[in-house]
Parts: sequence; C-alpha cells; structure tokens
Amino acid sequence: MATLGDVPVLLLLLLRVLLECCWALLLWPLRLLLPRQTRSVRGELCVVTGAAQGMGRLTALGLARLGAHVAVWDINGEGAEDTAAQARELGVQARAYKVDCSRREDIQRAAEQVKKDMGEVCILVNNAGVVFVDDLLSLEDHEIQKTFDVNILAHFWTVRAFLPSMLERNHGHIVTVASMSGKIGTPLLVNYSSSKFAAVGFAEALQAELRLLGRDGVRTTCLCPYFVNTGFVQNPQSRFVDVLEPEAVVSRLLSAILAGETLVLIPSSMHCNVLLKSLLPTRALQAIYATMAISFKTRSGLAGTKTSGEESQEPGAERGAKVRL
Repeated sequence: MATLGDVPVLLLLLLRVLLECCWALLLWPLRLLLPRQTRSVRGELCVVTGAAQGMGRLTALGLARLGAHVAVWDINGEGAEDTAAQARELGVQARAYKVDCSRREDIQRAAEQVKKDMGEVCILVNNAGVVFVDDLLSLEDHEIQKTFDVNILAHFWTVRAFLPSMLERNHGHIVTVASMSGKIGTPLLVNYSSSKFAAVGFAEALQAELRLLGRDGVRTTCLCPYFVNTGFVQNPQSRFVDVLEPEAVVSRLLSAILAGETLVLIPSSMHCNVLLKSLLPTRALQAIYATMAISFKTRSGLAGTKTSGEESQEPGAERGAKVRL
C-alpha cells in the first residue's frame, strides 16, 4: 500500500507512462507513412504447420522465396511433400514431415527430427487448424476436442519444442495464425471462435512473457484475418467486407514477419470493430452485426440436423444449410 511519502515517486511514474504513451501515439501514424525497417530471413530455418495446401503452403513458399529454408508439416504427407518440392525449386532446403498436430507425441517427435535433419528453428508458423461449422449442440464431443487440440494446444507443444533454442540465442520469431473470430465471437463457430480467442490470448501473453524475460530478440506475430477464400468456411458473404484472397493475406503476413509486427488484423478496418466492441453496449453491437449481414454455410440448420462434413488440418468442404447471422 502506497504511503504519503510515495506520492512524488508515483507522480514521476505516472508522468513517465504518459510520456511513453504520447510518444507511441506520435510514432503510430508516422510508421504508417514512412518506409518500414525490415529484416532478412535468408538462410533461417522455418517450420510451417498445416502447409500441404492453402495459406500454409503459400506461407512456406513465400518464406522460401525470401531465402529461408522450410520444414513443411501437415497431416497430409503427400501434400506436404509437394509443397517441399516446390520450395526446393526456389533454391532452398526443404523437407516434408507428416505430422498430426492434434497429437502431442507426434509434434514432439517431428520437432526432434527437424532439429536433427535441418538444425535449429528460427521461425515457427503455427498455421494448422480445423473447423466444424455448426451450432454448439450439433457438434460431436470429438469435434470439440479436435478443434482445441489442433487450434490451440498444438501451439503449446510446438512453442515448447522450439522456444528454448530461440531464448538461448535471443533470436527467433513465433507466428500465430488466428482469426477475427478470435477477437469477436462468431455464432455457429462457437468451438472454432473459442479456440481462436485462446490462440490470440496465447500470443499476447507469450509476447508479454518474452518482454519480461528480456528476450526482445524473440518476436511474436499474431494474424487475425476476416473470412479467407480457402474453403475453410464455405461460401462466406458480407454486405460491407469482401472475403479475403489467401494470396493477399499471406503477403501481408510475410511483410508483418519482416517488419516485426505484433498484431495484424485484416482488413485493417477490423481495428474499428474491435474498438467498437469495447465501447458500445451489446444491443448496439448486435444491430451493427445484423447490418453487416454476414452469412456462410453450415453442415446443419439451427435445428441441428446434420449432413456430411469432414475435418482436416487444412480447409475442407463443409456442406449444408446457408445461415445468415
């Protein structure tokens, strides 16, 4: 408990905080206008999970074009090998590893094999994910478990495998591919949205922990895109926000990695949505979301009658009723 004698010290601390906040606010618009200072990833080893297709493949190949060596992880071994082959054509080292990111033992085994085959990892991209598009009561227990195993628990196991060497060298980068559903709750994606909220929290807490440990050379980036046209969620539509193309999202992610950005929302207008969520009452937010008219297909209607649907660690087809939110 502070005493009267502590008042001058507290005032100085408050003044320091205010000055730092003002400086940060001053730099923020300048960073948008001035060319960004970037680093090189040439020669560094990257692990990209869920890289057999979609955004994972584009990320692995994008890093390869920048001169980074790539370890391609995916439950689809053939797809992973195809990605690795394309990366090797770009003149870098690349290997494919068949990894089930829902299994801790599989992740630990693959991590040790990567270190043995290719060396210490500098960049880890946790991209693998699953989604089951349905209302909460229509989900099977194993689908909920799978969602959390892949979308968040796998991040713990991969980071615990590769972070120690990054800390020793005070050099590394951990990338969390999350979602705007991890910033704003999405109905009919309750399990997915919950797992992505956890992923956003994981990235934020990890970044704070690294700062506390004085390891400013180990960076983190959390990517939160709006709906991306990969088939992960089928036929998404909105009145005001266009569905994103994966190439544009990955291009933005790569620039964020090079610039050392901590949080990336795509499109950038989503920052306004997050701010409004903090400021407006629930009823006002519901009116805004209704006006946006977001819709996508689910495996079942709200009554919970299931049709076919498949799970994967990369976007898969989900068929069923189209639901407007």
